[in-house]
Amino acid sequence: MHALELRAGTVGEVCESSGEWFFVDLGFSSERPTCGLLVGDGEPQEITFADMRARVSNACRVTGGPLNLLIEAPLSVAFGANGNPAGRKCERRGTDTRYWYVGLACSVLVAATYLLREVHDLPRSREIRLFEGFVSFKPTRSRSSHKDDVLALRDVAWSRVTGRGYLVDPNDLKLNSEDEVFSAFRVAGMDFGVPPVVVVDSSQPGPARSAA
Repeated sequence: MHALELRAGTVGEVCESSGEWFFVDLGFSSERPTCGLLVGDGEPQEITFADMRARVSNACRVTGGPLNLLIEAPLSVAFGANGNPAGRKCERRGTDTRYWYVGLACSVLVAATYLLREVHDLPRSREIRLFEGFVSFKPTRSRSSHKDDVLALRDVAWSRVTGRGYLVDPNDLKLNSEDEVFSAFRVAGMDFGVPPVVVVDSSQPGPARSAA
């Protein structure tokens, strides 16, 4: 069977009604459940990378409408005119930066590559659309929660909570006009295009949630 399309989503497709949604916060631990997963209107879970890969792969095999896969990892990269890696606009906040080629971002980019290689090679039964999530610039000493991150991404993507974040058009990612922005996976022979970025403003409090 010919695999159905796997591509970057569009700004117009960032809405609740555009298909089934998987919100993914990627981790890459050998043992611990460092990934967050939220499916549609469900409840968030913390699972291992292997479990995440299996859940996403199984969803891709289900015959049906589009699957919107929003991944909290760099899905596009930027390079300057000099050929060196460059930051993207959403990765700079004043003088503070969280560039895709530095620190933890590199680790989750590797995790995303392995996840999407599996999706790319599957005999998929539905269209898969990719969206990037960006949850960063958290207050100093704040507790990191994979469940909270995927909930916040859903809030912003579905416009449930105003003021929590914003959406960046792929055409607005360049810091400098001469930069080139392209799929982070083009180097691995998987050019999905550049998806929009759902940015969570971590300085804004989320809605109160029960401990259950």
